[in-house]
Amino acid sequence: MVSVLILTFNEEVNLPTCLKSLAWCDDIVVFDSFSTDRTLEIAKAAGARIIQRKFDNWSAHQNWAVANIPFKHSWVYYSDADEVVTPQLAAELQRIAADANRPEVAYRLRFKNMFLGRWLRHSSLYPTWVLRFFRPQHVRWEREVNPVPVIQGKEGKLNEHFLHYSFRKGLAEWFRKHNNYSTSESREAVKSMSRELDWKGIFSNSFARRRAALKDLSFRIPFRSFWIFLYLMIARRGVLDGPAGWTYCRMRAYYEFLIAAKVHELKRLKAGQPPG
Repeated sequence: MVSVLILTFNEEVNLPTCLKSLAWCDDIVVFDSFSTDRTLEIAKAAGARIIQRKFDNWSAHQNWAVANIPFKHSWVYYSDADEVVTPQLAAELQRIAADANRPEVAYRLRFKNMFLGRWLRHSSLYPTWVLRFFRPQHVRWEREVNPVPVIQGKEGKLNEHFLHYSFRKGLAEWFRKHNNYSTSESREAVKSMSRELDWKGIFSNSFARRRAALKDLSFRIPFRSFWIFLYLMIARRGVLDGPAGWTYCRMRAYYEFLIAAKVHELKRLKAGQPPG
């Protein structure tokens, strides 16, 4: 009663564990961006359907998926390949999908970010509520990276979590991916700073509007990498996550530094100056 959508590109390391956690599902769609490793072989062996499209940006890619993929069921759970659906979450998803009288058209849930063998309960900004379970015709996304969902209808929250193993490919892959993310985020930051800040949105009851307003505010904070490190380590008690938390907080601060540096570069280019 639930279809699953997995976005992939060269995910031979992560995909087997992800698919194993989805053995209960009879409609798994691997939405692939022309992988060159064993991703497609692994997906076929698991009985998943494979649909390929060249990746352009996150929101466009996800919007294409919900608009064009013929899912078997009316409810879709979206998963990245480095995520695991727990048995408890699987049961909750199926229970909701079986209830035709529910007014909600989409659900958010929390995740546990795993690093160096432990759950980063404090430094990973837990609980972060992300949209993953929805009726496709009611959802679309905006922004190039870290897309924001726009929901047409009532949304709810799930009780269970999924597990996120974003470091299974190693630290080099994490830095490569976040270097790419920072380029897109810098473009979003420049666009954000060209428009008036939505002050009322910061206090809005709408999760999507509040998150977007806080994101725009964060782009305007000077020395953001320094402040994010202090925020994660002290205010969010990342120090309680031990060496894993210390390492993760420094990596997050570096990511914020990359965004700020690239914003500076984009402003110089816009002013007709050389980037460096």
